[in-house]
Amino acid sequence: MPSHDVMPDMELYQPLQVEDAVALADRLGSRAWLLGGGQDTYGWLKDRAKTTEAMIDLNGIESLRGVRETADGIEIGALTTLTEVATNTLINERYGLLSSAAGRVASPQIRNAGTLGGNVSQDVRCWYYRRGLDCYRAGGNLCYADTPEGMNREHAIFGASRCVAVNPSDTAPALVALEASMVLTSVDGERIVAAEDYFVGPAIDIENTTALRTGEILTAVRIPSTWANATFYFEKVADRNVWDFALVSMAVAMKMNGSTIEDSRFVCGAVECKPRRLTEVENAVRGRNRDESTAASIAELASRGARVLAHNQYKVPLMDSLVKRALQSA
Repeated sequence: MPSHDVMPDMELYQPLQVEDAVALADRLGSRAWLLGGGQDTYGWLKDRAKTTEAMIDLNGIESLRGVRETADGIEIGALTTLTEVATNTLINERYGLLSSAAGRVASPQIRNAGTLGGNVSQDVRCWYYRRGLDCYRAGGNLCYADTPEGMNREHAIFGASRCVAVNPSDTAPALVALEASMVLTSVDGERIVAAEDYFVGPAIDIENTTALRTGEILTAVRIPSTWANATFYFEKVADRNVWDFALVSMAVAMKMNGSTIEDSRFVCGAVECKPRRLTEVENAVRGRNRDESTAASIAELASRGARVLAHNQYKVPLMDSLVKRALQSA
């Protein structure tokens, strides 16, 4: 019986250039696992819930770190730590929504090691799946959480298709709200995917939560100037303030003209297997004042169409309340 206290045997590659990394990813294909901060990877491998023949450690590629100003916004290297994202002056001044979200990830120790690329690419946290049970996402024919006896307090109320797990990323809703783009690099060059399309639900792909293809590496996140210096609101509701994933989160960007909302992006986290755009809310608040009257009349649109499970009904009023708070808060 192998010990779970040591890492399994595997080949280790440590490229220093993006070109070398994508060449390895292309050659090794599905045999290889891409390693960033390792906060999600090491748990999978030590628990033997997943295995790999080879590891491509990206940490030696310095060009994948840091925040750079571009002609139309900023570019953040995928290996930039969550601590830097939370504290970077440029991000704080123009895109404080992302700073707020990054600053709520887990704990200071995890933010110091965890990367933006890793946070948006991590797998779902459903404990049935993580324990290695043969659920739909693991190639089986049952969702253990979506049963009368299932423990599903943290699971999805939208977008279920065999799997009811939610996207666990705190930064993902903020990136969708900011209309970010993800730079996916392979031997064929760069492929740019909108953040809203980067995250995929189980109806599209039951085994993967992102649009990353075999042989591709997420190398950067680009945020346009579209929502720079907008009015932002971020709130994460969790059982604990640290070391915990969101029960529900809300990322909001609003373009204001005085007290009038000219345009907005409302994105909810932890209610679906991808960040959920609240387009009905966005349409309803356009041209309205940001005040209690608007909040009271709009909030219930947030959870319209929800399908609750046995233990997560609380997410419905919580979604509505977070929209109300975003519209009331000054």
